[in-house]
Amino acid sequence: MATYKRLTYKKAGVDIDEGDRFVGIIKPLVRKTFRPEVMADIGSFGALFKLDIRKYKEPILVSGTDGVGTKLKIAFMTGRHDTVGIDLVAMCVNDILTSGAEPLFFLDYFATGKLKPEKAAEVIKGIANGCLEAGCSLVGGETAEMPGFYESGEYDLSGFAVGVVDKKKIIDGARIKDGDALIGIPSSGLHSNGYSLARKVLFDFKKMSFKKILPQLGIPLGEELLKPTRIYVKTFKVLREKVDVRGIAHITGGGIPGNLPRIFPKGLGAVLFEGSWPEPAIFSVIRNAGNVPEEDMRRTFNMGVGLITVVSKEQGGIALAALKKKGIGAYLMGKVKKGISGVRYE
Repeated sequence: MATYKRLTYKKAGVDIDEGDRFVGIIKPLVRKTFRPEVMADIGSFGALFKLDIRKYKEPILVSGTDGVGTKLKIAFMTGRHDTVGIDLVAMCVNDILTSGAEPLFFLDYFATGKLKPEKAAEVIKGIANGCLEAGCSLVGGETAEMPGFYESGEYDLSGFAVGVVDKKKIIDGARIKDGDALIGIPSSGLHSNGYSLARKVLFDFKKMSFKKILPQLGIPLGEELLKPTRIYVKTFKVLREKVDVRGIAHITGGGIPGNLPRIFPKGLGAVLFEGSWPEPAIFSVIRNAGNVPEEDMRRTFNMGVGLITVVSKEQGGIALAALKKKGIGAYLMGKVKKGISGVRYE
């Protein structure tokens, strides 16, 4: 057993100097995300953000919090840490986007057993890039060094986003009607859901290497699994300018069957046109490798669609054309139907 003449915080496993060095590394990354409304620099006890109420008659704040889940295990496995921060931002801002909110600012929580400033900075770099894509400011966060709590080299992430929407422009699904069109926006792959099943199938069951290049994928398996979650803020802005968006569903855990019905008024369900959107190859890889039942696939993964918007039948074509003009792929993937519940595939 080790003996100490004097026990310090550093000997206990927490290095304050390394923490200060980490803050110094990430300051330039964070400042790049600052909107004009940010009033305090990084390092303050609390973040100050001035809401420009002139832009809104009745401003309503919308908040959301989330994490990245076991996708972090892929980052640990591959040693690549610059994409999971994008996932963290995406999972939060895409959620508040479903209410029609503009993301304003973001805070993160990074916890690890032993702080490695360069590795942690890669994570924050991803968060900052995600905030730039979403148009929101990274105004602060918490870095927790907790010796003995996490396995060596591992960390955990969570995030918190705040946005704003004018009360009259809130999207809550209440105006969705029978016959409305369902416009699907592609995902980049698994996004940040279903990784417990994916890892079990690919690495535990099939014993694949994250370096393996499968013909269906064309890139190393680890790289495919680390593709960051798409951020749909700019996509929504395109739609909002051209059509009346009546509902938005962010397709996360639970897949389309578990998320799309959440936005429907009572008495309405969805009919999805099978084959109306392409399924990324990673889903067939998982399905075939684990002989995973189709019902489980659909209720675990997004199956290639990360966001579904609801517009009137008459505006479906307008929405698709507007997105195509901006180089954004989208699909007429189904319709709203009265008298059914949940999601039906036809």
